[in-house]
Amino acid sequence: MADKQGDSGSESDSTDEPVVGNVNKFAVVPPNYTGKPRKGHLIFDACFESGNLGRVDYITETEYDLFIRPDTCNPRFRVWFNFIVENVKSDQRVIFNIVNFSKTKSLYRDGMTPMIKSTSRPKWVRIPSKYVYYYRCPDHRKNYVMSFAFVFDREEDVYQFAYCYPYSYTRLQNYLDNLERRNYDFFTRELLCLSVQQRRLDLITIASPNICAKENDKLKTILITARVHPGETPASFVCQGIIDFLVSNHPIAKILRDHLVFKIVPMLNPDGVYLGNYRCSLMGFDLNRHWQEPSPWAHPTLYATKNLLMELDRNEKHDMDFYIDLHAHSTLMNGFMYGNIYDDPERYERQSVFPKLLCSNAEDFSLTNTNFNRDAVKAGTGRRTLGSCLDESHCYTLEVSFFSYQTNTTGQSMPYTEEAYMKLGRNVARTFLDYYKLVGYISIKPSSGLTPKPSSQLSRSQEKYHSSEKSSSEPLSKSQGENVSANKSDKKTDRLGRKSS
Repeated sequence: MADKQGDSGSESDSTDEPVVGNVNKFAVVPPNYTGKPRKGHLIFDACFESGNLGRVDYITETEYDLFIRPDTCNPRFRVWFNFIVENVKSDQRVIFNIVNFSKTKSLYRDGMTPMIKSTSRPKWVRIPSKYVYYYRCPDHRKNYVMSFAFVFDREEDVYQFAYCYPYSYTRLQNYLDNLERRNYDFFTRELLCLSVQQRRLDLITIASPNICAKENDKLKTILITARVHPGETPASFVCQGIIDFLVSNHPIAKILRDHLVFKIVPMLNPDGVYLGNYRCSLMGFDLNRHWQEPSPWAHPTLYATKNLLMELDRNEKHDMDFYIDLHAHSTLMNGFMYGNIYDDPERYERQSVFPKLLCSNAEDFSLTNTNFNRDAVKAGTGRRTLGSCLDESHCYTLEVSFFSYQTNTTGQSMPYTEEAYMKLGRNVARTFLDYYKLVGYISIKPSSGLTPKPSSQLSRSQEKYHSSEKSSSEPLSKSQGENVSANKSDKKTDRLGRKSS
């Protein structure tokens, strides 16, 4: 979450006891029990990519207290969890209490529930809300606790629980490897830099090799980043939706590739993602507070990305038109945007256009939650820093709820699925055509096969738009992410995405 809205003081710096590492095949047995664990003595494990569970306390044979491992080198952040349970008995009933959340405000109060899958049912689904409780617990210093009841119905299964749909570093590498193997002439992948732990920071460029700019015009360039906060997994699904659409055969995608240059950094914090952190890097930095002066040794991914932006901004052939940073929000519904307040009234007015157009395309996008600010606390964020560095660019944070959205048409609350997150990404991509048609940069030929939108669509969204200066698809499905292996492959390009000989 890049910007908090009405959520001040929602994080606690302390836990009952320090939790340092993840549990590793940890068998929880009754007090004074000796010998090997029997069937029904649950074994917990979080020593895998993006795993997080720091401690398990036996309360009774049916109840367990679970402690989230804080982000590495930073005890403040304890939200993301992702762990496995095995050695269960058929029809074994348990209550799990997650007792050390660092946030008090949570979508658990609005019906959000943990994710669950098992080896025989490998698609992620949500635990029914009637089995989940979020409350202040007197046994834990009146801290908020999330408890859920669960029945292990198949003793041969291994069960996995998570805060939200996981999207790992390895999954991204597999996805990008697959795109590279297709050998699109409009797609290039570049190694922008390596992280502290030597993981890839990928830069994707999508643009037609015969891209056409208007005479004497620079190439309109759009930069999109995601996962600066590693636990905000919905941002990766939105980002994948954007990429999937831009490389597709859809006529809108082809028009966009023919007129615009898309630069995408899909995972700004690969170490944090791999380690199972919620907000911080390996070294405990909230990277989205270090954009002003990133360090090449402490924040190498930010340092490389900001240098790329500045290089593009100085390049005579490029016009840095948009910067969008993708996030997920832990207390609000829907998708929505944060923007900046500028002294230049024309620039301020121009930046309100894209959210309005997006609202007309995406039923889950909320103009009510969208706002523009110049909060000094957010000065180190990508949106704020780059908004001041890039004089003419539109700089936004795009947020999407960890849980659900209310449709613009019916107001019905719908839980997000992986597909719904990706659909929002596709709608973001489509909206670029609407924007550049509106400003006169792209003209649609009758032969394109595209049907013009009724002009009333934008006006309906404007009617819903609230003042920006005041300081949300499909029903739940059982879709899941694939577990994949990395296969590193570099295409030789320069920093601006041009193929080298």
